[in-house]
Parts: sequence; C-alpha cells; structure tokens
Amino acid sequence: MSSGKSDDRALYYLDDLQAGQHFTTGSHALDAAQIKAFAVQFDPQPFHLDEEAAKDSLFGGLAASGWHTMGITMKLLVESGARLAGGIIGAGGEVTWPRPTRPGDVLTVESHVVEVTPSKSRPDRGMVLMRNETKNQKGETVQVMTAKLIVPKRPR
Repeated sequence: MSSGKSDDRALYYLDDLQAGQHFTTGSHALDAAQIKAFAVQFDPQPFHLDEEAAKDSLFGGLAASGWHTMGITMKLLVESGARLAGGIIGAGGEVTWPRPTRPGDVLTVESHVVEVTPSKSRPDRGMVLMRNETKNQKGETVQVMTAKLIVPKRPR
C-alpha cells in the first residue's frame, strides 16, 4: 500500500491481515537542521549537534539520533502506512539501527506482517507481529523495528 491521505486508505482489522502482507509508506526528507533541532531537545550528544565534533565520533559525521529516526518512522506509519483499526497500539517490540541516518536521507518504511494471532482471552482482538524496515533513498536499512501490535477484530 502506498501513501495517501489517511481518510482514503482502507481500514485494516485483525481479520484483514495475514502473514506475508506488506505495506510501503510515503517518504520524509531529513536535513541537518531537523537533526540538530531534535537533538537539542531530546538527545544532546555532540555527534547529533555539531558537524565538526561528529567527524571524530564513531559515526564519522553528523548522524540523527536513533530516537529521531524512530519518531519519523512512527509519523510515516501513521500518515501513510497500513491504517490499522483502533490506531497503532504497541504491546512491545525490538528496534535496531544497523547504520546511521544522515542529513539528506529520504526515509521510507516497508512493513511486513510476520504473524497474526487472535487472542484466546479477548475475542474482540488479537496480536499482529509487524516488521518495519526504515530505508534511505539508496535502499539501505537504517532502522528495523519489530513490533507487537494490538489490533481489533472487525465488529459483527
């Protein structure tokens, strides 16, 4: 599924999802000003704030905070990813950042349904295991988030 206004995208209930489905979001272009603005407020480390200081860091240059990449990922999922009934409600997960996000990167998220499990104790919902890969314009993965999502069943 590609980007579009949230009102014109299909609404997915647990019943509509199955392992193997995939969705692709719209994109977000990131620049140095955005990286620094996020870092000043939420992750004020030199390699997120200063190009010169970043050159001597593990990153070898200015890099976005992983939490900034996570925030952009969430924005893309909400605005143009699979529109899940009830919203994107997490019940846990795991995140990795295999390479840094840099100024000039244009990020897109590819989501893959890994598993769909109806709840035994709550018949109105279930759990969806979703693997979300945030990629830059070169197709390089900058973040992998595997999330357990609570998704309601279609009302009868």
